[in-house]
Amino acid sequence: MINVGQFEISRVIESEGPFLGVQDFIPEADQAVIEANRDWLMPRFIDPESNKIILNIQSYILRTPRHTILVDTCVGNDKHRPGRPMFDQLNLPYLADLAAAGVQPEEVDFVLCTHLHVDHVGWNTRLIDGRWVPTFPNAKYIFARKEYDFWERGHLEGIEGKVPNVYEDSILPVMEAGQAVLVEGDHQIDDGMWFEPAPGHTPGNVVLNLQSGDANAVLTGDVMHHPLQLVCPEWSSRACEDPVQSAVTRRALIERYADTDTLIAPAHFASPTMGHIISRGDTFGYRLIGED
Repeated sequence: MINVGQFEISRVIESEGPFLGVQDFIPEADQAVIEANRDWLMPRFIDPESNKIILNIQSYILRTPRHTILVDTCVGNDKHRPGRPMFDQLNLPYLADLAAAGVQPEEVDFVLCTHLHVDHVGWNTRLIDGRWVPTFPNAKYIFARKEYDFWERGHLEGIEGKVPNVYEDSILPVMEAGQAVLVEGDHQIDDGMWFEPAPGHTPGNVVLNLQSGDANAVLTGDVMHHPLQLVCPEWSSRACEDPVQSAVTRRALIERYADTDTLIAPAHFASPTMGHIISRGDTFGYRLIGED
């Protein structure tokens, strides 16, 4: 657990390990650049044997004096994900791990989704008696309106994006239960906690800012998938809806927070995940918490 002023930040991990080959996930990645940064990228962030990126699929738990908040809800169990065998029909102890972190589903006040991709919305719902129902019965689910409209339009037009079924089993049941709240991209969630638009990975992608006294943090979602993108911010992942805009947004974020005290909390960096962006010559690197 990390404290950022009044905020307590912890994580619950759904899965972590070698995911895809670097070039399979980041098509522009240059192996020579990887080797030039081998000293800090391997073995923590890239498996040296397989040259696969280490990917962490997780949720952040935020506790404030008033609320318990879950940010991004991973892949989920029992979801039919054709074409994505690593995500298909999972049976993982996510809820038990959440309970071990001190949170029962009934205690979550808000669920925040930085965007609505398959690995950020899965535990929005769970399968009970053959129906998808909201996992967190007392929570309000906060979605950026621009993001929701994009995926709703795709669903209505029969354009499901890269992974089918996600809207139908992980978004629509929350809407039908009346638990969703659609907000603008700069919405303030609570005192010192607000969304900020970060388009590119998806049209309505947001980051979540935290500020308490002199302490600051930003939950960056998928603006960056992997520390290699600090070395070359222009390299977007194959999951980005708009790779060009994603690169622009990523570079702006990196340059804004490099060599500052702002804590960075990415969605997918290898454990312990949270850290600080640092300069490395004419490019950037990452210093994990505990390596200060």
